[in-house]
Amino acid sequence: MAIYIDPPLWPAHGTHFSHLVSDSSLAELHGFAAAAGIPERAFDGDHYDVAERSFDDLVAAGAVPVEARVLVRKLIASGLRIPARQRNKSLKVPLFNRWEAIMPGHDALFLDLLDRWSEPHRRYHGCTHLLSVLEALDLLTDPDDPPLTVLLAAWFHDAVYRGVAGQDEEDSASLAEERLEAAGLPGAQVAEVARLVLLTSDHRPEPGDGDGALLCDADLSVLGAEPGEYARYVADVRQDYAHIGDADFAAGRAAVVRHLLELDPLFHTPRAKDLWQEAAHRNLKGELA
Repeated sequence: MAIYIDPPLWPAHGTHFSHLVSDSSLAELHGFAAAAGIPERAFDGDHYDVAERSFDDLVAAGAVPVEARVLVRKLIASGLRIPARQRNKSLKVPLFNRWEAIMPGHDALFLDLLDRWSEPHRRYHGCTHLLSVLEALDLLTDPDDPPLTVLLAAWFHDAVYRGVAGQDEEDSASLAEERLEAAGLPGAQVAEVARLVLLTSDHRPEPGDGDGALLCDADLSVLGAEPGEYARYVADVRQDYAHIGDADFAAGRAAVVRHLLELDPLFHTPRAKDLWQEAAHRNLKGELA
C-alpha cells in the first residue's frame, strides 16, 4: 500500500495543484490526508487536489512523488479510478496538462481543439472520449517514452466530427496537417500524425504498424468496457446521430457492429487483447442480438 503524488502542474486559483492518490484504498487515502491536515473539501471522488505549497511536506510525510502518467496508471490499477464520463467537473484542466506535456507553449492550438471537442452536437465523440483514448494510451505505452505522433493523432482523430464516416477522418487529418505544420512540427511527424488519424476510419493498421495499432486499440478500448459503461457508450452514440430516424440508425449501427466483429484481430497489441478483447466481443454480440 502506498500514497502517490504527481508534480504540481495543474493551474487553478492562482497556484498549481498536485493529485494525491492511494494504490489500494480510499480509507488509506483519507487517513493520510487527515493526518496531513488536508481538508475534506479537497477530495474529488478518487483523489485529493493539493496546492503546490504542500508538496514538499506531503512527500516528507510519506507520499511517493511520480510523474502524472505514472500516477494515473497506479490509480487505474487500484480499481479506484472514476471513469472520465462519470466525472462532473470540467475536463479542461486535465486535458490542458496532458497537452502541455507534449506541445508546451501552443495554448491557442489547445483551445481550438478543446472548442472542437466541446461542440454541442457531440455526445460520445466529445472531451470524455478524447480523455478516455489518452488514458487508454497510458495503459498501452511506456510512460518514460510516450509516442508523440500517436498522442497528437489521438488529439486530432475526431477533431472534425459531423457524423460523416470517412470524410470526418479525412478532414481531421487535413486539420492536423495544417495546424501542426503551422506549429513548427517537422514535416515527417506531421505526415505521420495525419496517416494515423486516417487509420481510425476503419481501424485496420497493416501488420507491423506498431503506432497504428496503438491508436486503433486505444480508440476502440470502450468496446471492452463493463456492461453499464458500454450501455452508456451506445446511448451516447445514438445521441450523436439524433438527426437520423430510429430505423435508419439501427441499420447503420448494426453494420458498424458487424464490421467490428469481423475485424481480425479486433485489437492488435498484446496488452489491449488482454484488457479488452473478451469483453468487447461479448458486448458487441450482445448489442447485435
